[in-house]
Amino acid sequence: MPLARERRRHFGAAVLCLAALVAIAGCKPSGDSQQAANAPASTATPTTSSQPAVALGKGFDFYVLSLSWSPSYCEAEGGDANRQQCAMGRPYAFVVHGLWPQYERGYPQDCRTNQRDVPNDTLRTLYDIMPASGLIRHEWRKHGSCAGLSQDDYFKVLRAARERVKIPAEFNRLDGYRTLDPDDAERAFLKVNQSLPADGIAVTCDRRYLREVRICMNKDLSFRSCDEVDRDSCRRDKVVMPPVRGG
Repeated sequence: MPLARERRRHFGAAVLCLAALVAIAGCKPSGDSQQAANAPASTATPTTSSQPAVALGKGFDFYVLSLSWSPSYCEAEGGDANRQQCAMGRPYAFVVHGLWPQYERGYPQDCRTNQRDVPNDTLRTLYDIMPASGLIRHEWRKHGSCAGLSQDDYFKVLRAARERVKIPAEFNRLDGYRTLDPDDAERAFLKVNQSLPADGIAVTCDRRYLREVRICMNKDLSFRSCDEVDRDSCRRDKVVMPPVRGG
């Protein structure tokens, strides 16, 4: 009898263990469920645009952002230069000349618009990057009117385009005259704007001065190539950049 009871006791214990194992197996996730449980919450990296959203123009192919070296304009034009821009005490360096809608060949200009003038309130918002009211009005009538945008949206896009371009630190201010190869200026812009293609920028000059840096952009303000603009690059070996005035 003791042996029979011992066998029954062992048999009962085995049954209890088997039941426990079945219960554990029922609670354990399947292979797929276990992998899902152990997987990261999300393996996809959210994509965010590096470009701020801007109103998209229409009726043209791309933009040229023209940045003028203000001291060159003031010195080259002399007494004919705009006093609002060139009066002493105005320390302008690179300023926005304009944002120009372009075709792959040529460009539109003086398009029909019901907003011929630029209100004073709008002018005041732009003086930090476009230093003269006459320049702003001229650029709107000749170029901005062809962007397929309202005046308000056009100037917002113009500011966003300016903010898209980094100015090399060496050109933030010049305290004296600098003579340089125009290709060196172009290389400096390419270095700090790394997604800008080499054929998407043109440095222009007159007989003496570096005058402008022109940069090509798609309608969403991403950089792009533009052979026709690039061909207008300065061909001189050396150009002069006058110092920033005042300030």
